[in-house]
Amino acid sequence: MTMLPEQVTKLSLTSVRGAAMPPSSPDDTRYPIPAVAAGLLGGAAVAAVTLAFAPVGVAVGAAAVTSLLLGSSIKFADQWEKAIVLRMGKYRGLRGPGIFFVMPIVDRVSYHIDQRIRTTDFGAESCLTKDTVPVNVDAIAFWIVYDAERAALEVQQYQQAVVLAAQTALRDAIGKHDLAELIQSRKELGRGLQETLDRKMHDWGIQVQSVEIRDVIIPKALEEAMSRQAQAERERQARIILGTAETQIAAKFVEAAESYSENPVAMNLRAMNMLYESIVKRGSLMVVPSGLADSINLPSVMGLAGAAGIKPPTEQKEGESDEPSD
Repeated sequence: MTMLPEQVTKLSLTSVRGAAMPPSSPDDTRYPIPAVAAGLLGGAAVAAVTLAFAPVGVAVGAAAVTSLLLGSSIKFADQWEKAIVLRMGKYRGLRGPGIFFVMPIVDRVSYHIDQRIRTTDFGAESCLTKDTVPVNVDAIAFWIVYDAERAALEVQQYQQAVVLAAQTALRDAIGKHDLAELIQSRKELGRGLQETLDRKMHDWGIQVQSVEIRDVIIPKALEEAMSRQAQAERERQARIILGTAETQIAAKFVEAAESYSENPVAMNLRAMNMLYESIVKRGSLMVVPSGLADSINLPSVMGLAGAAGIKPPTEQKEGESDEPSD
């Protein structure tokens, strides 16, 4: 049967992720230094005793068997681990952390289960959203084994079960949400996934603490179309804001015109203030035409008289007259 390129890609991704996180396997080969030392000392003691009344070959064989049995009876688990002990295939209990003893031959350490918080990355490739948009979503789950007994006895290869359950739940959640919801509501989507996975894995002795959506990848063509749509929306908003500002400015001008029409003095003061501001900012002389009636007033007359050299009557000397001399 010929496989399509998409199927080959998905198979390769699954294989890589499975290789990156191998499932738990029986681990009965941990021999700490005290176990090795105890085995050697016990074998040496048995050999010394046996040599007194048995041939050398028998003494060596007895020493080897004693060393093997004594050394294999001493096991250990790290601080963050629990060891699953089976006796003739039947569950006997949890051991550890630290050094513990088992019965040789009949007891076996089936698993060492890590009880620290773990991270598992998973994703969904080419899934359709509620509005039929193909997306690729990457997420990460934080989970912990709170009951090592259930994790060992209720589910086979619980690490792989976590990955597969998370992928299935993610695909189901993508199909129930629109693209905009996936992009804008990542926290809500992650919280929903966390609750779904926690309910499903509770019987496995696994607690899912949180699920975070890392990335939502959409097709390139759709990304460009969304970018153009966003630009057009921003331009529309800018024009609306500009039109609103022009309307407000025009309304203020109408109010100012009504105030000035009722008070001409205020209009003259405003005109003088604008003229003063223009002269101060430019730093130059400005000639402003005015009507004859506006120019005939006391300050203007005094200014013209001063320019012509005519002094006020109070400043004329005594004995002088206003008439020019012959």
